[in-house]
Amino acid sequence: MADTTITQCPACGAKNRTPVASSGRPRCAKCKKDLPWLVSADDTTLAGALDTAALVLLDLWAPWCGPCRMVAPVLEQLSRDYAGKVKVVKVNVDDSPRAAAAYQAQSIPTLVFLERGTQVDRVVGAQPKPVLQQHIDELLAALESADAAAPALAVADALKSTPQIRSVSREGLMRVQTPQAFRWDSI
Repeated sequence: MADTTITQCPACGAKNRTPVASSGRPRCAKCKKDLPWLVSADDTTLAGALDTAALVLLDLWAPWCGPCRMVAPVLEQLSRDYAGKVKVVKVNVDDSPRAAAAYQAQSIPTLVFLERGTQVDRVVGAQPKPVLQQHIDELLAALESADAAAPALAVADALKSTPQIRSVSREGLMRVQTPQAFRWDSI
């Protein structure tokens, strides 16, 4: 399997090499716009392909599967629509049985949504573009709110060792000290 693919920039038409494994996000060398990130991986390259901060949509498919072939153009459109935000990784389960077993692909197509390597959602079967967009929008919104809360959580974690401070507010939540640990409660 190749370590890079050639991706045409939707903005300027320039051809760019897009790496399968990269922790950043691909940008056009000419116009600097985010590129669609649609790559193919196998058992040997999957770990590197999933190692990214972007939301990953892992497509477990097979070439003989009719619904998989129906979903393929939708995934290409989604990779263009969510350029810079979502990485689409396609894995042929016939060529990569370890990946299929690791993500428990009992039926195909199986679409697994991952954030930093952890599964956050799963869709089994061919779904129309609006359904997949809704899943992606919900996951991106959740990730953005978690990223916005990260500084408050860092402060709260630093304050764990300070017993005088009892609460820290974060997005309408209050940190409450209990005898066992800290927890978040609604205000």
